[in-house]
Amino acid sequence: MKLLRYGPVGAERPGLLDDAGRVRDLSDHVADIAGDALLPETIARLSALKPEDLPLVEGIPQQDLRLGPCVGQVGKFVCIGLNYADHAAEAGMDIPPEPVIFSKWTSAISGPDDGVEIPRGAEKTDWEVELGIVIGKGGRYIEESDALGHVAGFCVVNDVTERDYQFNRAGTWDKGKGNDTFGPIGPWLVTPDEVGDYDSLKIWLEVDGHRYQDGTTATMVYKVPHLISYCSQFMSLQPGDIISTGTPPGVGMGQKPPVYLKGGEVMRLGIEGLGVQTQAVRVWTPGD
Repeated sequence: MKLLRYGPVGAERPGLLDDAGRVRDLSDHVADIAGDALLPETIARLSALKPEDLPLVEGIPQQDLRLGPCVGQVGKFVCIGLNYADHAAEAGMDIPPEPVIFSKWTSAISGPDDGVEIPRGAEKTDWEVELGIVIGKGGRYIEESDALGHVAGFCVVNDVTERDYQFNRAGTWDKGKGNDTFGPIGPWLVTPDEVGDYDSLKIWLEVDGHRYQDGTTATMVYKVPHLISYCSQFMSLQPGDIISTGTPPGVGMGQKPPVYLKGGEVMRLGIEGLGVQTQAVRVWTPGD
C-alpha cells in the first residue's frame, strides 16, 4: 500500500495510490497520515479497504495534483551519518564504530516536488538521497529482532545539506541540515509488504539530468533493524518519527572538484519501488 498526503501546503488530506496511479481519498477513514493512523492495527484496517470504493481525487499526482510530505505531524526527524561504506570513503572519513546520529528540524520537511531553497549566505549546498524509515509502533529499548514490527513504511528522503554550516560554523552537524525546505519526503509512504528486500534497493539522484548518485542500499553499514534498535536506546520512538538512513556516494562534496547547488538547477531522485522526487532549486530572497 502506498499512503500519501495531497493538496495545498498546510491543508493536505490523506490518500492512497491505487493500481492505476490515481489518488483515492482516505478522509472518511483517517484524519491524516500521522500519529495513530500509522499504528499496525490502523495500517491493517486501511490495507483491507478496496481502493475502487474510495473517492477518486481529481488530477494526476505529481503533475497537476500536488503531493505534500507523505507523513504529517512528524515528531522527530532523526538522521544517520556516514552509513554507506562507499560514501564514507569518498568523504575521506572512517566508518564510525557506532551509528552517527543527528537531527533535521521538522520545519525542514516539505513535499517531494516542492522547491529547495538555498539559505542566505550559503556557499556549499549539497544533496543526499536517502532511504527513510517511518515508525508505526512506538517504543523504547526495542530489540533488533522486533524492530521491523515497529515500521509503518519506507519513503524517499532528500537530506539537503549546507556543508559550510555543517562543518565550519562550530558545534554539531545540525546547523547545516535543518534549514527550511531541506527535508523533502515522499512521494508516498510504502508499507513494508510492498517494499520487498529493503537491503538491496537501487537509489539514485540527478542534477540537471546528470546522475551523481547511483547506488544500492546493500552498501549500508548499519542495517534497518539495527538502526531502529540503536536509536531507541537514546530516545523513545513514536508513530510518525522518521529515521533517514544515510546516503550512497556521489554527493557534491565528493566530486573532484566539488560541485554545489547555486540556484536554478533541478534535482531528481528516487529509490526503487518508493517513487521519485523532483525539486527546483532557488536562492533565498528577502521576504521568503
